[in-house]
Amino acid sequence: MKTLRIGAGAGYSGDRIEPAVDLAERGGLDYLVFECLAERTIALAQQARRSDPDAGYDPLLADRFNAVLPPCVANGVKIITNMGAANPAGAARAVARIARDLGLAGLKIAAVSGDDVMEAVRARDLPLVETDGRVADVADRMVSANAYLGAAPIVEALAGGADIVITGRVSDPALFLAPLMHEFGWRADEWDRLGKGTVVGHLLECAGQITGGYFADPGYKDVPNLARLGFPLADVSEDGSAVIGKLPETGGRVSLKTCKEQLLYEVHDPARYYQPDVVADFSTVQLEEVGPDRVAVSGGTGHARTDTLKVSIGYFDSYVGEGQFSYAGAGALARAKLALRIVEERLKLTGVATRELRLEIIGIDSVHRGARAGSGPELREARIRVVGRTDSLKDAIRIGNEVETLWLNGPAGGGGAWKSAREVIAAVSTLLPRSEIRTGVSYEVT
Repeated sequence: MKTLRIGAGAGYSGDRIEPAVDLAERGGLDYLVFECLAERTIALAQQARRSDPDAGYDPLLADRFNAVLPPCVANGVKIITNMGAANPAGAARAVARIARDLGLAGLKIAAVSGDDVMEAVRARDLPLVETDGRVADVADRMVSANAYLGAAPIVEALAGGADIVITGRVSDPALFLAPLMHEFGWRADEWDRLGKGTVVGHLLECAGQITGGYFADPGYKDVPNLARLGFPLADVSEDGSAVIGKLPETGGRVSLKTCKEQLLYEVHDPARYYQPDVVADFSTVQLEEVGPDRVAVSGGTGHARTDTLKVSIGYFDSYVGEGQFSYAGAGALARAKLALRIVEERLKLTGVATRELRLEIIGIDSVHRGARAGSGPELREARIRVVGRTDSLKDAIRIGNEVETLWLNGPAGGGGAWKSAREVIAAVSTLLPRSEIRTGVSYEVT
């Protein structure tokens, strides 16, 4: 039975680069997939493109492709990635320039378009999902509206001879499902096979999470050599079964436990995992350890896809101002608490208007709150954090400035002042009929 080897080169935009290079050099891969796009990431990318029409793609695109293109070309590894973000065509042009600079001729680079549905969303007052309200509530503050595309346009690009496929917003598992559909000839209505392929894609999409990174918990779930964590690969068979593994001599671990945690990661209902290509059912998945750092995956099914696609809407929400300050030595906690009281009163006295204000001591009550927060032995160091959400940048700046004044106007023995003020881009979701979305594929050739 024909098999395909797919490696995960990244699980988020800022992920490590060298594990992907290792996979490209000695992984024996057919495909290397980089999943680098989150909901707010694409909204920020849309803002960047408005300032510069040639921008809007992943900021690490050049670094990644300079590192992985030579070994991928040398070893015949095709690349699929959503690093195109808000500008897949611009990203394809950038990769073509990189390839030419590296002396790599004859590459066909595809850019997938169609996920930007801002105008279609503006034209309809759709209800929001996962929260109350309608699109009209954020329409005047929208900076992006991107539909989660499926595997189809990636399959089209591969059928067109692409060596590299660059997309904007597509579902994470679709990046891995597409090469399976292309290589194995799976049809777009073979729901069980698409469900199995989605299982594989979901297991791989977060890269180092399944090889023990996010899994690790010292003394409870120990994982070796995390500083040299290897990223996962999968040997996928034509029937949709797979074996998850990693390269020898790399850090991390692939086990039943790491795979089970990843299988359930960000899944509300394992029997109804909604994707653009299929409604996947993970409830029948079987996992079996078949060797060191090798786990066999079988089972999983699928049902007919929905008539709508999820759209992630990025919108300007507010500004946030922040300041931090440290105290050390005897009485550090008491001085930190006094500092917070001072800043809180100062913000009221000076009329800083906040929608929301948090005053906390990192390590004491910044995560856990309530009566038990901060209980225990006296601390020898404490760092305060004051953060507020405002309607104006001016007020956001004043929050950090007020914390900074503790240098000379607060309790003794403080230092390490830090402050910032920035826009807040929030995200909400809606559903758009897939009939209103038109995808396309364009090419660059080196």
